[in-house]
Amino acid sequence: MGMTLTPIATVNAMSQLFVHILSLASPPNIVVNNFTHLGKRKDISAIDEPFDDAPTYNIPEKPVTFVEGASYGIFILAGLGIAAAAAYVVCTELIFEPKEYKVFGKALERIKNDSQVRARIGSPITGYGQESRNRAARQRIPNRIWTDEDGVERIEVQFHIRSPHGCGRVYAEMFKDKVDKNWKFTYLIVDITDPTSTQLMLESYVPT
Repeated sequence: MGMTLTPIATVNAMSQLFVHILSLASPPNIVVNNFTHLGKRKDISAIDEPFDDAPTYNIPEKPVTFVEGASYGIFILAGLGIAAAAAYVVCTELIFEPKEYKVFGKALERIKNDSQVRARIGSPITGYGQESRNRAARQRIPNRIWTDEDGVERIEVQFHIRSPHGCGRVYAEMFKDKVDKNWKFTYLIVDITDPTSTQLMLESYVPT
């Protein structure tokens, strides 16, 4: 007695047969190559990067370039130059007093000790360079330094004086004596402008 298949069973049997035929018809090396290729991909993806966990403290620092080194050197030299200039100014003003300030000091001291000046403007008497609120301008003494035809060094200064009761202007000149090497007055004139206008000749050199 023959075996009768239902339509559904027939379709299933044919599907299985078709799949089996396709598997037999496929070249075996393709399957192998696919598996081999997939295997290689898996191996490559599984390899760890050797530098992922490497410590960073062994990485050398970036070397300083020639331009950077030169710029650092320029900054250092500039700083040393500014320091040297400041030291020179301090030494010049505090240790090696300029000649015009020496003449100014001698003239002011002579004026403070003069009874005629004190009688007219009182005391204490102060001296300064220029009529200005600027401290540097007041400390700067107008002067002229030269050597005459006889080789004698001369210094001329002008400055202001002030006291609680008056003020005035001073004109002075000193020269360095060739014999005793001391500074001496050629003249010392005080022009009192307040409270009353008066001119006083405190020093006048007469050659012997």
